[in-house]
Amino acid sequence: MDQYSERARFVDAHWAKLVQRVKMVMPIADELRSGGMLEYELYSKIKAANTNQEKMRELYEVLHSGGDKVKSAFYSSLEKHEPSLFRELGSTGHHTHSEKTHSSEISSVIHKYMKRICSEYQYVTEYNSLPGEHVLLSERFTQPLILQKHRDRIEREEEIRSSGESLQQVLSSRSSADSVHLNSLFDPDDHGISPSSVILQGNSGNGKSFTVQKIMMDWASGDLYKGRFGIVFHLKCKEINRISGEKSLVEILSCSCSLTSHEISQILQQSPEKVLVVIDGFDELKLTQDINDPSAHTDLLQKAPPVDTLCALLRGRILPESFLLVSSRSTATDTLSKLLKGPQCFSEIVGFSEKGVEEYFQKFFQNEERSREAYTYVKANKTLITACSIPVVCWIICTTIQERFKYGANKTSGLETTTSIYVDFVCTLLEHHFQGLSQSVPTLLKSLGQLAERGMLEQQVLLDEKSVNETISDPAGNPFLCKFLFKRRIYQETMFSFMHLSFQEFFTALYYVLLDEEESQRKLARTLLMNNFSKPRFADVVQFAFGLLNKDVRLTLEKHGLFIHPKTQAHLKEWILEKVEGGPVFQEAVFFVLHCLYELHEEDFVKEAMGSWKGIYLDGESLSRTDVCALLYCCQCCQSFQQISGLCLTSEDFSMILPELHKLKKASLTIDGPSDSDLCELIYALTRGQTLSAQCVCEPTYRSLFLSISKEPSSIHMAIFLHPHPDLRSFRLTFPHSEIINIDWTRLFQIIEQRDSEALLSFLHSFSNLEKMEIEVECLTEMLSVWTLQMTQKCPSLTELT
Repeated sequence: MDQYSERARFVDAHWAKLVQRVKMVMPIADELRSGGMLEYELYSKIKAANTNQEKMRELYEVLHSGGDKVKSAFYSSLEKHEPSLFRELGSTGHHTHSEKTHSSEISSVIHKYMKRICSEYQYVTEYNSLPGEHVLLSERFTQPLILQKHRDRIEREEEIRSSGESLQQVLSSRSSADSVHLNSLFDPDDHGISPSSVILQGNSGNGKSFTVQKIMMDWASGDLYKGRFGIVFHLKCKEINRISGEKSLVEILSCSCSLTSHEISQILQQSPEKVLVVIDGFDELKLTQDINDPSAHTDLLQKAPPVDTLCALLRGRILPESFLLVSSRSTATDTLSKLLKGPQCFSEIVGFSEKGVEEYFQKFFQNEERSREAYTYVKANKTLITACSIPVVCWIICTTIQERFKYGANKTSGLETTTSIYVDFVCTLLEHHFQGLSQSVPTLLKSLGQLAERGMLEQQVLLDEKSVNETISDPAGNPFLCKFLFKRRIYQETMFSFMHLSFQEFFTALYYVLLDEEESQRKLARTLLMNNFSKPRFADVVQFAFGLLNKDVRLTLEKHGLFIHPKTQAHLKEWILEKVEGGPVFQEAVFFVLHCLYELHEEDFVKEAMGSWKGIYLDGESLSRTDVCALLYCCQCCQSFQQISGLCLTSEDFSMILPELHKLKKASLTIDGPSDSDLCELIYALTRGQTLSAQCVCEPTYRSLFLSISKEPSSIHMAIFLHPHPDLRSFRLTFPHSEIINIDWTRLFQIIEQRDSEALLSFLHSFSNLEKMEIEVECLTEMLSVWTLQMTQKCPSLTELT
């Protein structure tokens, strides 16, 4: 090691003491400036600092950026101007020998600490874990979308209002330029300035604590910040609130990890610029003093109330050379920013992208087939896939589906309603994300509902600060609200919102059903009048209201002291009975009614409401997966259905509804891109002793195939229309029930798809028991004439040929 390096190591090892004890800062700075190692601008900053400690902290920036040569010059000047302190700290030769031994001991301590972190942080305990239960962090953590950008008001509104694919397009446009990975949180900005502090903002349930655990785990494993941070400490504000008495920073850090106060003190003094302190949950910190109070202490070992000590660390008064990463909800970010030392970097966990949701499902289920099945179902539900951007909601949905798989039930049988998922999410936040409720749960949720209703009536998703403060007690501590700062000319404007428009709709519905009987009916009546069954304005609010009437949902709410008046339930049910009396409503409102009944999920009431419905008549528009689920559920409950017409399905949706088709006497449907097996399944299901009188499958864009099947007591009639086709337009067949088993339908559909007329005619020869046949052709060719004569000879049972 050369002289420069030896002297630099001495300065680094004793920097914490030097900050506190060097008095002759300006003479040292003068020498460095005269030696060309200190620019005038930095020299002026040092001179302007109020205390020697602050001057030394400014000087450290010069030493850190100047490297070993500048540190060596500082070493020489220190020896000249602070001889007593210099002798106390030890000569260079003696220090170098002891330093090596000391450094080796510290390295051993840190290595053991890292192993301990790896052992402890590899597991996560979930909200529903039983004693001793845990899962691997690697089986749960998925990198959330993190943006290093403040979005303006228009961008925020777009994110809150968008859902399904449109939300993913919005997030994709944001992430293309502004998303970051965990390993780049401390990277220099566009001006080349590296942050000393990083704010990691995120809504409740967005995975801030999980992300912090992942950072700790990856650092300890050597996969993150290798060479950048020699040690990373993890402090939880929730735990700091519970520490009694007065504590120094060293003691607080010791409380949070396996190291002793002495070991921590040695580590911090050796290389403070290699220290990262991760502080999780600043919004939960119970601040007890004015954050601008300048009287906070500056010594590592000085004792004070734990919150005061932490604030001194955040300000940079203690351990100023260290780096900080602080997670917080948006409601406390502005307070944190005023308190936190600079330079700062703002990052926000937005949640999961569509790719992130899919990856989470894969990790959760650890089974490709099951994860694909579950993800496909959820993706098709616009409300659920939107809510899945919130990691906690993603976990709730996966947990619910996994339970269905575990007991061999259909994957959706336990995932009954969207409302039930939202209620589970609300209960999770109430139990795990609230600190010391100052009011009862019913009062809290009613005030949230009142705020949500105001936004709905005014058609606003961004709510002004005055309205929020008038309605909500302690909005900063409310995990259901988000807080945003926007630039408005030369001022800042504070706005609030719910996590998404769907949560605003949910809380509005919850507010309506939790009011007293008279007020509830008055507000519901006004809302229901807005739903004129053409295009309901508050359709989702009404659907949530019906979902809240569900028996299981009501039992969950009652555990939190939330009760829905029986007359409120009766009022909603009477309204929908009145609207559907006499049969199905017109096209625009069919699925609104079905969704209300689906969310209610009360079989007897569905039968009562739809008892007079003989069928549903649609106009052939494509259906969403949620539409199909609602239709399927109501068909299962109501046996009076006899006909569905104009139904347009994907191949996957067709597979879901196929088991129910045999209950119908007539149905017409379009399948988008059916496979051969889809068509075969349909034919076999509908012709094995079922009561179907007419069935159509139309798929004009892929196969140009229109298939119609009808049944009589002894015969089956089948018509296949092939337009456009080079020779044949259609053929109609009539044959006995028994013939159906002998027909190779897969081969028939393959021939149709290939448009091979000769092969098709040859295949029809195998129908030896045909009773009637009609073939429509472009023109009667010699080949067709010969084939016709052959068919009359081949099929003695053929009584009619057209």
